[in-house]
Amino acid sequence: MLGMSRAGVAERFPVLVGAVLSVSLGVALVQSSLLLLISAATLVPPADLGPAERMTFEENATVAVAVLGVVMGAATFLAGFIVSSTFAFTVTQRRRDLALLRLAGGSRGQVRRLLLGEAVLLGALGAAVGVPAGLGVMAVQTRLLVSAGFVPDGFAGEWRSWILAVSVGTGVMLALAGALVASRRASRVRPLEALRDTGASARVMTVSRWIAGLLFTGGATAMVIVAPRAGATGGQAIVMNIAMPAAVALAAFSPILVPLLGRLVPTGAGVAAGLARANLRDDRRRSASVAAPLIVLVGLVFGNAGAGTSFQASAVAELREQTRADLVVEGTGPIGAAVAAVPGVAAASTEASIPATVHTGRGEDAESEGVPALVVDPASYAAAHPGSDAVAGLRGRGVVAGPGGGVPDRGTVRVSLPGTDLGALPVFASVPETSSGGAGLLLPPDVVPLALLADAPTRSFVSLAPGADPVAVAAALAAVGRVSDVESWLRADAKARGATNDKVMLIVLGLGGLYALIGVVNSVVIGGASRRREFATARVTGLGRGQVVRSALLESFAVAVAGVVLGGLAAGATFVGVLGTTAAITGTATLDLPWTLVAMVVGVALTATATASAVTSWVATRPAPVTLMGAGE
Repeated sequence: MLGMSRAGVAERFPVLVGAVLSVSLGVALVQSSLLLLISAATLVPPADLGPAERMTFEENATVAVAVLGVVMGAATFLAGFIVSSTFAFTVTQRRRDLALLRLAGGSRGQVRRLLLGEAVLLGALGAAVGVPAGLGVMAVQTRLLVSAGFVPDGFAGEWRSWILAVSVGTGVMLALAGALVASRRASRVRPLEALRDTGASARVMTVSRWIAGLLFTGGATAMVIVAPRAGATGGQAIVMNIAMPAAVALAAFSPILVPLLGRLVPTGAGVAAGLARANLRDDRRRSASVAAPLIVLVGLVFGNAGAGTSFQASAVAELREQTRADLVVEGTGPIGAAVAAVPGVAAASTEASIPATVHTGRGEDAESEGVPALVVDPASYAAAHPGSDAVAGLRGRGVVAGPGGGVPDRGTVRVSLPGTDLGALPVFASVPETSSGGAGLLLPPDVVPLALLADAPTRSFVSLAPGADPVAVAAALAAVGRVSDVESWLRADAKARGATNDKVMLIVLGLGGLYALIGVVNSVVIGGASRRREFATARVTGLGRGQVVRSALLESFAVAVAGVVLGGLAAGATFVGVLGTTAAITGTATLDLPWTLVAMVVGVALTATATASAVTSWVATRPAPVTLMGAGE
């Protein structure tokens, strides 16, 4: 049976090369991410770093590890999804060949072993390509991490010999996972039904598709319901994951939805347009195979990018409501006294920012988490930030859990600052967690060493006295630090807070989106390459080569538009979660979509689909039609 699998791969390799490339890219991303993850997790800070710089270094390394873990998980999912879609489509195209094998005496088990044997061979080929390709991918990922500031210049992933076994195993397992459902379904179809394309062979919505679609729909719905109840941090994290199950659910239902939506796309009049509409209606499997990666691409990029910009807009609005000041002064060190001495200043809340580590639990339950901390004057902080009245009770050796979360709202915690350990401190109260994030810990000035505050970034929220000239006061404050009005500071602060998330989104969505786009091209190429005889039949009946190519192009365009629309619906599930979560956190539902990015993604997706379709159909129609009419596919 292994010999037949090898012969099957060799015969259909031009069609299966897309599956090999999908596996190889998945192997490359998993291999690269795993090597870089281990290198980042074991990264040792340079000896010449100060305590504050050392804590920042360790926090960035932690972010890098998290990003690489997400990339590795996304690559594994996308590889399995694309390979599964590819195998399902190619096995469907071979149903007549497999039926003849069954009629010749082959058992169901032999058909399964044949297809799984092909999957093992394709997985091994994909791993053989993916291992060296992973070195190139690792160089790209390293540059992205360095440019984002997550790792220092000179950082490089360390090669480990055992990664070869992991990469080969990843390639084989991805291929086997992708082929498992398709091989099982192929073995269960009755041979005569497959030859006549009736019964189970003709059914496009299989039981497994219905189950997968309903399960992922339920998962996405549950996440939409739970997100508003999970708090600021938890709600945002849940919302950012809604697009994935929603996209998979719509991809599962695509054999029904794509032809319906595709027929609504205007394709013009004429023979080519009529043929395109007929093919769109009759070959639902091919349409679903092309649309599936498009749904994932648009759903992930549009949904997550839109959620990111919406949460950022909501955070700015929320912080605006929680800030009472006319001007903001930013400087270094203890600038509070100098700010308060400026004529026209009625009140000022001065806050110094320092990194801190919070230790909770004991023994096996002990945990440590790095959080940003603010050193504040309790009374002035409560006046400048409405809703923070609990901070007014901060006194002596104690702390308040800040709006950024990450700190228990009661009990005792041990706090470490750069170069010093404050020991166990009671948590007096907590400030409500906000979507804008911020400090996880609020400290009174008495517990922080003066030497640590001397170089700490500091800002003062200034309220002007009645009748004071804002221009004159701002000019006087400029001698203390950088001065800006509150609205300008809010926008700059939101941009700075979102910078890390933007970098993470760029790395994760950039690589994931590129992978999904490759899956789109792969599906189009496979579909076009297997239609040589169909194209030859159309030409023999009187259509010209240009008409056949135009028909295939119109068909792929309609499918692509349907895929983009369904991807938009998957993103819409994310936006429902965004609206519910922002309303629960801030009291106002907020939705701010990146339309420029949407236009770019849709344009690239449609262009790539159309180009791949035109090139593939042009190549497939190059031979004379008569030479293909008697050839089997």
